[in-house]
Amino acid sequence: MNYTFIALVENKPGVLNRVSSLFRRRNFNIESLAVGRTENPEVSRMTIVVDCPNGDMDAHKLEANLYKLVNVIDVQDVTRQPSVTRDLALIKVKVGPERRAEVNGLAEIFRAHIVDVAPESVIVEITGTEDKIEGMIELLRPIGIMEMVRTGQISMTRGNNDGIRRMPGLDGRRYEDVMDMAVMAP
Repeated sequence: MNYTFIALVENKPGVLNRVSSLFRRRNFNIESLAVGRTENPEVSRMTIVVDCPNGDMDAHKLEANLYKLVNVIDVQDVTRQPSVTRDLALIKVKVGPERRAEVNGLAEIFRAHIVDVAPESVIVEITGTEDKIEGMIELLRPIGIMEMVRTGQISMTRGNNDGIRRMPGLDGRRYEDVMDMAVMAP
């Protein structure tokens, strides 16, 4: 089963490598990994979707191992929490002027956008759930997909909900402490 973790980490060089190496060493397959800055420039947010064959037992081990990394501030398991999860895909479709209306119609149905038009291709941008993107890909495949890139999933819990935290950070820092330090910084 796939589990979704949100890890807040220090925004420093090498942190992504340490986190991905942890999963490699423990022989877990990362299905999706998206990293970006947060509202605090000192903190990056990682959304990690990983296959945990042994369910909650593996998820607990992964969380405990993430906390052993010095640069990890907070880890939440949002797998079973009410959350908004999105993925972004850019799909280059080989299509001449005679079939552009067909691709445009599919884009409208999926609330996607054509972001580039060339003489023999278009680039479609689609944002949504993994199922929505897969559906669009399956309908564009017979037309002719030339190239595709996806961001990986990002996720945020809804409302005031938090993900499951099985243990606090081993260094005692919490997300709120890091945010307080950012406010105090000049």
